Amino acid sequence: MKLIIGLGNPGSEYEDTRHNVGFQLLDYLSSKKGIEINKRKFNGLYGEIFINGEKVLLLKPLSYMNLSGSVVSKFVSFFKISFDDILVIQDDLDMNFGKIKIVYNSSSGGHNGIKDIERCLGSRKYARLKIGIANDKSIDTKDYVLGKFNEEEQVVLRKDYEKLVNVIEDFCSISLDKLMSKYNNK
Repeated sequence: MKLIIGLGNPGSEYEDTRHNVGFQLLDYLSSKKGIEINKRKFNGLYGEIFINGEKVLLLKPLSYMNLSGSVVSKFVSFFKISFDDILVIQDDLDMNFGKIKIVYNSSSGGHNGIKDIERCLGSRKYARLKIGIANDKSIDTKDYVLGKFNEEEQVVLRKDYEKLVNVIEDFCSISLDKLMSKYNNK
C-alpha cells in the first residue's frame, strides 16, 4: 500500500494558494480518476484508488500545513505503511515556478509542514515531490505562500498536473532511483 500526501491548508480561503499545490494535485488526480477524497480519519480527508495494481491512499491533512505530521504519523501507524511507500507533495519557494524535483531523505529546506512530518515520524526517509512556486522577495514570505496563483500561473499548473499524475503513477510502479532519474533535471 502506498500513501500519497498532498500538503495544504483546509478551508476555502486557502484554495488556489501557492502553499496548497499538494491539495490541488490530489484534487486533480482524484477528479481525473473519478474518485472522491471524502473519507475522514485522524483529522485528515482521504480517498482510495488502485494505481498499477497497487492500493493507494490519497491524504489531505486537515490540521493546517505546519501541523501535518500528527495526521501523517497516525495514518502510517494505522495502515502499517512503510516509509518507502510514502510520497509527500509540497510547494517549494526555492525552486522556479513549475519546476519539480523528487527527493528522498532530504532536509526540510525550512518548510514547516515537512519539519513537522519529520518530527512526528522520527525520520526523513520518505520521498517528496517538490513543486516550485518561486519566491517574490518583495512580498513577506507568509503573504506570498498564502497568496493565490494568478490566472496565467493556474493555466501553467493545470498543464503541469497532467505530468505530475504520471509521477504519482510511476511512484507506484518503479523504484525511487528510476523515478528520480526519469523526472529530476528535466
